[in-house]
Amino acid sequence: MGCSGPRSRRHTRRREGRGRHGTAVSDRAATGTPGSPSGRLDSVSLRGITATGHHGVFAHERRDGQPFVVDLVLHLDLQPAGTSDDLARTAHYGEVADHVHAIIGGEPFELIEALAETIATAVLGTYPVAAVDVTVHKPQAPIAVPFDDVAVTLRRSRP
Repeated sequence: MGCSGPRSRRHTRRREGRGRHGTAVSDRAATGTPGSPSGRLDSVSLRGITATGHHGVFAHERRDGQPFVVDLVLHLDLQPAGTSDDLARTAHYGEVADHVHAIIGGEPFELIEALAETIATAVLGTYPVAAVDVTVHKPQAPIAVPFDDVAVTLRRSRP
C-alpha cells in the first residue's frame, strides 16, 4: 500500500552531479552563469563613491565642478577568496574605490555616459572581474525643474 522500503528510495534519490532524469549536469549549467572558471558569478557592491568632477557640457560645470556619485557592482566568482580567506583571490574593493575616485576627479568629460564607460573600462582592465555595473549620479545637474537625481547605468563584461 504505502511507498516504503528500498524501492521508493531508489526512485527518489539522485546521484551527485545528475539532473532530474539522471543526465550529467555541469557546474556551469547548474549555476546558469557563464564567465568564470566555475561558471558562477557573485557580486561585490560599492555604493556612494563621491568626488568633485568637472564634467558637463556647460562651461560653468567644467570650470566650477560639482559632486558626482558612483555605484559599482563587481561580478566575479567569490568562492576562491571565500574558501581561502586570501585577498589576492578577489577584487580589492578599497583599491577599486580609490581608482574610481581618481577617475571622477580626473579628465573632464562632457557626458556622464563617457565617465561611466571610462570607469567600466578601467575596472575591467585592472581587476579580476567578469563584469561590472556602473551607475554615475549627477545630483546637481543643471536642470531647470525640481529633481532628485540624474543617473546613467551601464553593464560591461569581458568578451
